[in-house]
Amino acid sequence: MFQAASILRECVNIVRRSGEIIRARWAGPRHVRHKGGIDLVTETDLEVEAFLKKNLAGLLPEASFMAEESCVADQEPGALCWIIDPVDGTTNFVHRIPQVGTSVALWREGRVVLGVVNTPMLEECFWAARGQGAFCNNQPIAVSRADTLAGALVGTGFPYDVAERLPEVLERLAAVLPVSQGVRRIGAASVDLAYLACGRLDAFYEAGLKPWDLAAGWLLVEEAGGKVSNLRNEPLRFGEALLASNGRLHDAMTALLAKTA
Repeated sequence: MFQAASILRECVNIVRRSGEIIRARWAGPRHVRHKGGIDLVTETDLEVEAFLKKNLAGLLPEASFMAEESCVADQEPGALCWIIDPVDGTTNFVHRIPQVGTSVALWREGRVVLGVVNTPMLEECFWAARGQGAFCNNQPIAVSRADTLAGALVGTGFPYDVAERLPEVLERLAAVLPVSQGVRRIGAASVDLAYLACGRLDAFYEAGLKPWDLAAGWLLVEEAGGKVSNLRNEPLRFGEALLASNGRLHDAMTALLAKTA
């Protein structure tokens, strides 16, 4: 019988080793090209992705890959599939802002069963296996206990086509900002979700995310006691705007955002 927990330790080790590539390239020159108007890719993205694919293939040879820099358009994850974002927060990396994450999730038969988010410049590695809880650097983590929006710190992000979706982005921000303790835009969704899982954020929403942006963090939040859905509080499907919270705030966040979905 497949047991995600049995391969978790080696997966965490591989992801942490990939972080040494980011650390080694941190102070050096950036070789940047544009995938879109504000969507960047560097040689480090490609190097980390190649390292992960090579090493994860040895760990689980029967699994396929959905990785940001080599994914074909409209690809869906296979029945057993590694979902990889080698450098989540490439713009942060280019500007030497340390909130940069590597996100690796294992998708099996329609759900995430293993997730790792490593932030090498901050020396924090978050991981979870379904049914086994969530951890950061070997310590168990849990979502916050905030139960009012007035006391909630909310994370969000902006899609790469923000210029075309500006009314939608501003409508959601206008709904959340006046009633919350504050809004933060970290610039890497996997890091936002990891921070939600360990109680630094109380809720998070974002549209335009790809599977590799959210898959590992999705499991982290659920295993830490939180909830993930679309903006209408329905089961999330890839391609929909995401809402994640500590669970206590989910209904209140849905009330604010459902009309914008």
